[in-house]
This record gives sequence, C-alpha cells and structure tokens, in this order.
Amino acid sequence: MFDQFLNKANELLTRGEAFAVAQVVRYEAPISGKPGDKAIISADGKLWGWIGGGCSQPVVVKEAMRALADGLPRLVRISPSSSPEEGIVDYTMTCHSGGSLDIFIEPVLPKPRILILGRSPVAQTLCKLAKTIGYGVCVAAPHADREAFPDADLVQTSFDLAGLKVTPQDFLVVSTQGEFDEEALEAAVKSGSSYVAFVASKPKSAKVLDYLKERGLDARKLSTVRAPAGLDIHASTPEEIAVSILAEIIQMRKTCASVERPAAVLSVLTKTIKDPICGMTVDAMTAQYRSEYAGVSYYFCCAGCKSTFETDRAKYALG
Repeated sequence: MFDQFLNKANELLTRGEAFAVAQVVRYEAPISGKPGDKAIISADGKLWGWIGGGCSQPVVVKEAMRALADGLPRLVRISPSSSPEEGIVDYTMTCHSGGSLDIFIEPVLPKPRILILGRSPVAQTLCKLAKTIGYGVCVAAPHADREAFPDADLVQTSFDLAGLKVTPQDFLVVSTQGEFDEEALEAAVKSGSSYVAFVASKPKSAKVLDYLKERGLDARKLSTVRAPAGLDIHASTPEEIAVSILAEIIQMRKTCASVERPAAVLSVLTKTIKDPICGMTVDAMTAQYRSEYAGVSYYFCCAGCKSTFETDRAKYALG
C-alpha cells in the first residue's frame, strides 16, 4: 500500500495538481483508523487511501480543502467529547462509539510557474532568479535556445501557448523588448493567466496596448496588463528589472490568496454542511439522508440522526 501511496502522490505531482496528505497520528479505541494510516485528498475532494470510517472521512476532506485553500497544515481531532487545545482543530462527533482520532493534514501545492515570452537579457535573468527560489519556468520566443536559458524547464520557439496548458495561477511575463512585442503580448493576454506583465516603458506599452485594442482584443483584459512590469524600485539594469518583476510576483502570491486556490477546492468547500444532530460534516451533494423543515433542507450522516431530527424538527432546526 505504501508503494501505491507514493505512486499516487508522484502521479499528481507530475501532473502539477494540488492535493493534501492526511495521516493518522493518534487514536483511542474503539475506532477503525490506526496510526500510520494515510490518504491523499485531491483538489476535487476525492479521497484515496484510508484514515478511518464514515464519520472521519467527510471531516478530513473538508479540512483538506481548507488546507489547500490557505496553504497551511493542521492537526485535526475527532472525538465524542469536546477537548479544545491550542493548535488542534477540534470536531465533536457524537456518532463515534467512544473512540477518538488525531489526523495531521498537510497541503501539497504545485510549484508556482512563470511563463516568459521573449529572449531579452531581462528574460534570461528572470529565468535564472525564478529557478533559484523554486519556481517552474517556461520560455517561449522565436529563436530562443537552451544555451540562453539553461535553467528553464522548457524552451519553445513560438508564442503558441496551447501546449503549456496555462492556468489563472500561472504568471506571464512578456520581455521581448523589440522582438515581436505585439504578437507576444497578444498571446499572453489571450492565455487566461491572472497575471500578465509587459517589460516596456509607459509610452511603448501604451502604443502596443492601443494597437491590440484596435485589433479587437478585449479592452478589459488589456487594462489588467502590468506595464511597466514589476514593482517601482527605480530599476534600470536588466538584473534590477528582473528582481522587481520577481518581487511583484512573490508579493502577489503572498497577498492574493484567491490566486492560489484551485476552483475545485472552493467548489467542494461550498457543498459541505453540518449534521444538526451529531455535528458531523456532510457533503450536501452526496448525502443519502435528508429532511425538510420550514422550507430548509437538512442533511444527515446516517438514518439514526435523521430519525432523531424528525422526532422534533423545530427543536433541532433551531439548535
């Protein structure tokens, strides 16, 4: 099983997909999960592996989604009685028969990626700096070669980005500096990235953006292009400009959490709801037990909780 676990993790890493690892670190009998049991939770909320029975799995998935959303690990305790403790996310689950479970959940986020369009000195320096701090780097430009970009993960000789599978989480930097400026910036704006920066002076960038607007490109998307690229640190040399661009990208990653959150993670988080009887987290999309009261739907982990709710709907709905 451990070999299969490693293979599954490697498969997701190779595809550049976010996931979380959950591992049981402590238990009190009777309970099915044991220390060392582990599972992988993908960004769409699917669980692969074993960390215990029905009550623990929805909680683990929910907290794994939160870990992927904020990028932070957490220690989760699931027990029949509340035991608040600093540093532990506590879930009181009355459906357990006396046992408790501590599970450590750690997010594994894909390496941030910078796509550089152009082969200028700024592009070459940015590639080297980004790789130094652990970013993935792809370079695209006519006549680009591996000799100029020895650190890049990929070097291609066109601005066709279809094969790179650009996501909103990728950072695109156009650093053509006179070589196919319009073509490169057009490809970047159409890519779907949330961050597009153009290495050019204000007059030059305004001229190129106006040209693309006349060509029919979306004016709203063009207005989001960061030009001149990078933080305003009065950079003048290619090396300083590359530093200013990388600093801006780092700042964005640290301050804009939404850039880091896979859309699937947010979708899973919005579908979870609490069982009003036992407090267990339930997936509203797949819950087998459901009841209505005063026009509101309530979801349950099992038939027993549903039956208890229906003995006094008003009481438990208010509770």
